[in-house]
Amino acid sequence: RGTAFQPLLKMSYSCSKVGDPHPGQPYKGGNFCAFLPDNLEGLKIAKLLKKAFERGLTFQIKSFNGEERVTWAFIPHKTSWDGGKARNGYPDAQYLHEVSTVL
Repeated sequence: RGTAFQPLLKMSYSCSKVGDPHPGQPYKGGNFCAFLPDNLEGLKIAKLLKKAFERGLTFQIKSFNGEERVTWAFIPHKTSWDGGKARNGYPDAQYLHEVSTVL
């Protein structure tokens, strides 16, 4: 197993905007962690993920049991360094190709 980048994103409490499930209502943030391999392809994906974040594409607000929460949006993220594809982890030989296609 090689080294990995581990971006940590913290989304605070705030109010939702137009296009969210309940515009103007407060939502609960959270800490989000994802992993990328420490190689050239991982660096390329990291740059694309940064652009996606800056454009507001990384997260979405969803309603869970009457509470608005921040969740990952449609871009796949590896939230574990192990456990395989079934647990959003590695090994997953197709992940970098799949995420680059989405981005």
